[in-house]
Amino acid sequence: MYKIFISALFLCSLSTAFAQKLQGDFKGGAPKVTNDPVYNELVWSDEFEEDGALDDSKWFHQTLLPNGNSWFNGEIQHYTNRIENTYVEDGILYLVAKNETFTDQGVTKEYTSARLNSKFAFTYGRVEVKAKLPTGVGTWPAIWALGKNINEIGAYWYIEGYGTTDWPACGEIDIMEHWGSNQNYISSAMHTPSSFGNTVNHGGQVIPTASTEFHVYALDWYPDRMVFSVDGVVHYTYSPEVQNADTWPFDEDQYLLLNIAIIPNIDPNFTESAMEIDYVRVYQQSTVSAPELSLPTDLIITPNPVHSIAFIKSPDEAMGSQVFVYDLQGRLLKSVIIQSEETTVDMSGWSPGFYVFQHRGGSYHRTFKVLKK
Repeated sequence: MYKIFISALFLCSLSTAFAQKLQGDFKGGAPKVTNDPVYNELVWSDEFEEDGALDDSKWFHQTLLPNGNSWFNGEIQHYTNRIENTYVEDGILYLVAKNETFTDQGVTKEYTSARLNSKFAFTYGRVEVKAKLPTGVGTWPAIWALGKNINEIGAYWYIEGYGTTDWPACGEIDIMEHWGSNQNYISSAMHTPSSFGNTVNHGGQVIPTASTEFHVYALDWYPDRMVFSVDGVVHYTYSPEVQNADTWPFDEDQYLLLNIAIIPNIDPNFTESAMEIDYVRVYQQSTVSAPELSLPTDLIITPNPVHSIAFIKSPDEAMGSQVFVYDLQGRLLKSVIIQSEETTVDMSGWSPGFYVFQHRGGSYHRTFKVLKK
């Protein structure tokens, strides 16, 4: 969100033994062997269960104009801490951008919105935000993260005494950005000293129902890369070959931000629109032992070979666990959460060949080889 405009999910480890077995089974090669942590322990969340004002033990409203007159990127809104711009109702957080005249800090603006800082910061893990996005040319909603050490007057962690590092050296992770002028295109980006402003480190995908349905926007932050996805479909991985202060200022705590900015090309007919958020969750590696997290082994994937749709048949004990699908180069293609006795995986647009389905829960994992015809 500092940049000038730019237009995962458990990338789980495959054991060495499994990789070697695949290499023996398929002449096409084996998935990449990794030693990724499994982010399976919920360490912080907000489920927005209490109607009314936002929980101020978890969130801070950032309202101070950073230069005394305006926000970054030519944004034209005031961020407020009013319930009109941020409230919870029926389990949903509404972060509302409005066309209204509002005076604050001696400055009058014609639009209001909200910018939230999490009072929780972390290093490595998985972030999930289930959200429905606002509409309107000129709206710019974002789900993102900044280094806890950012030297930014008015930010929560700056006020708490952690502001030692200027942007972009503090690092910025844009989990989700959406511009109303490019409706339904979801972008993720990285900002570092080696690439900021019009960064080249970005990717995205089209979500046709971004503003009419809820989707899960996720980041998996590993020690060597960032993986961005929507509903389990990965659209961008940031993994610099050389990691140093210029390319990877991401070995220290970051905190989450939620906001809607208003930019000068706002539709003159815009009145208001909200980013609706069902939950925000952060997971990190569990310390629970493998026996405590064991899962049933009678999960079945059928048919095999598959022509278009694969069906994952699972017992009740597997509910809530996940299945990750990789190609033979070790690239994560899709992940699904087991929520019923039969879960479908659409493979109709995939190339013929072998794929790896990995069922995971905590320290447990089991792999299946599936042939796509």
